[in-house]
Amino acid sequence: MMRVLLTGAAGFIGSHIRRALEAREYEVVAIDLMLAAAHGPHAAPPPEVERVDVRDPEALDRCLRGVDAVCHQAAVVGAGVSAQDAPAYASHNDLGTAVLLAAMDRARCGHLVLASSMVVYGEGRYVDGQGAAVEPEPRRREDLDRGVFDHRSPSDAVLDWALVDESAPLRPRSLYAASKLAQEHYAASWATITGSTVTALRYHNVYGDGMPRDTPYSGVAAIFRSALERGEAPRVFEDGCQARDFVHVRDIAAANVAALDRPLSRFTPLNIASGQPITIAEVATVLAAASDGKQPVVTGEYRAGDVRHIVASPERARRELGFTAAVTPERGLIEFAHAPLRPASGTGAPQWRQDTSGSRTSK
Repeated sequence: MMRVLLTGAAGFIGSHIRRALEAREYEVVAIDLMLAAAHGPHAAPPPEVERVDVRDPEALDRCLRGVDAVCHQAAVVGAGVSAQDAPAYASHNDLGTAVLLAAMDRARCGHLVLASSMVVYGEGRYVDGQGAAVEPEPRRREDLDRGVFDHRSPSDAVLDWALVDESAPLRPRSLYAASKLAQEHYAASWATITGSTVTALRYHNVYGDGMPRDTPYSGVAAIFRSALERGEAPRVFEDGCQARDFVHVRDIAAANVAALDRPLSRFTPLNIASGQPITIAEVATVLAAASDGKQPVVTGEYRAGDVRHIVASPERARRELGFTAAVTPERGLIEFAHAPLRPASGTGAPQWRQDTSGSRTSK
């Protein structure tokens, strides 16, 4: 029987992974820090989960005894809208991963499944009318103000999106994205130094039952659903044509199980996605129809830092891991319209402060 250490085990994704592992009769050592920023100010871990900070080497040494593999989901999420959030991301995501990797080395545990994200890519991939790859310039505010949302070529032609594969340039555009890429770099270096294996699962837009309501990282699916429950029309930014890949949390859990079962060579990044692109307006329309709510309103409003399109190629995960998503976005979103959500609303990055000894902590 495989013994797996699961970090972030009480979170939205971690809870699904824990249940999937237990259904396979794996022995799961489940830990979570239960940050108020993620779980609310008074949340306690469920009975199956121990409160442990991945930045605590002594606690990790104890938790890693007899462990065959680690599934690392613990992270501070959210875009990181303020420069003041940077220390919290660096502490929990990057220092936490570094401490975990050192503890895995001491425990001679040589297989890591790392929760990464599509945000490491920054902008998606674009091609011109002849299909040639083009690196777009940032969208100009004056264009956005007049409703011109697509990236343009130097000749002012609209650029089309193309599938992003794992060889795409990694250009994070937020503090959260920078921390996820740093996690990948630490893990890749650790794999080289120790001869271990790392599978970095780059999740695309995750949704499903147990998703938290209205947190900074809930994503549009939860935001649209909350609006519908209030009797309001979902408000769709830009022209609603932004293309994304929505992947159900049950498929995320299945991908983690597959990655634990099948260690790949050294460091292997994989897109975990449905493989079925959908626009933001289509997401809102499906949810509205499924809940008998008001039809979405396309507002033309925008957020200057938003990515226009990002759609994944799931081919490498299918080829190397044998993983194919089972839930189509339309079926999953219809189910999501009535799925139970988490009542607690997190607040993004935890507060960072300096204690009286001069060291910095977060809470």
